[in-house]
Amino acid sequence: MNETLVTEDFRCGHIALIGRPNVGKSTLLNHLIGQKISITARKPQTTRHRVLGIKTTPQCQYVYVDTPGIHHGESRALHRYLNRAARSILPDMQVIVFVIEALKWTDEDDLVIAALQSITAPVIAVINKIDRITDKSKLLPILEQISQRRQFAALVPISALKSQHLEQLQTAILNYLPKSPPLFPDDALTDKSSRFVATEFIREKLIRNLAAELPYATSVEIEQFDDTEKLLRIHATIWVERDTQKAIVIGKDGATLKRIGQQARIDLEHFFAKKVFIQTWVKVKSGWSDDERALQQLGYRDEH
Repeated sequence: MNETLVTEDFRCGHIALIGRPNVGKSTLLNHLIGQKISITARKPQTTRHRVLGIKTTPQCQYVYVDTPGIHHGESRALHRYLNRAARSILPDMQVIVFVIEALKWTDEDDLVIAALQSITAPVIAVINKIDRITDKSKLLPILEQISQRRQFAALVPISALKSQHLEQLQTAILNYLPKSPPLFPDDALTDKSSRFVATEFIREKLIRNLAAELPYATSVEIEQFDDTEKLLRIHATIWVERDTQKAIVIGKDGATLKRIGQQARIDLEHFFAKKVFIQTWVKVKSGWSDDERALQQLGYRDEH
């Protein structure tokens, strides 16, 4: 960042986006920073890693942290990892944004409330998807009910998808961020590597094309990543748990796998602003989602 822009009143801090699965945390992150960083899909547990999204203004640097949805079900190693990834960052955040779906409070929202009990950072409740409420008179009772769940620093109704009221949210966050110089350059969007971005964009297309058949049984590993000035060449392995799943991913005459690659290439060319070539293989690693060692090998490592 140009140092002339950093005054003694400049603010900077980490803001966690937490909530149960499918409330719109990743969509919110992407719209807050104005760039697709975190992948989105209708299936729960699409987000499997913490994803930093950075927005810098003349007054502030917002360091948003998207997290996996806090959920019931710790029977598989992958699910335990996802809950750890979401919960473990909370003590280190300057602000917590608790994302709640309007008109739909569940017992997994109560799990989030429980996770926040010992947190001293200010918690802002964000009521998302208000664009789905045609009768706006229903909104006030919703806000009143949520305000009784715990003490919130602010309640902000928004639509992440429609970018409604995001300025009000950022103002509410700014009020609680500490005075601090920026942590990242002013043009930074994330701390994640280009390989990570490629992995996630391919995985998103897997989920969107195969959500009904393979909600959690796939993972992506980048084997080769050759980035030149005009061309990015990616070789990726898609891991599944059974041979029957491999056949589903490949599809008849390879059609499904080809479609996944084409869709990922379009997003990656937009993100990297250059031509992208993707080659994919599908391999079987039996039981990887319930094997702690296999998870670590595929990049699911606890971050500190």
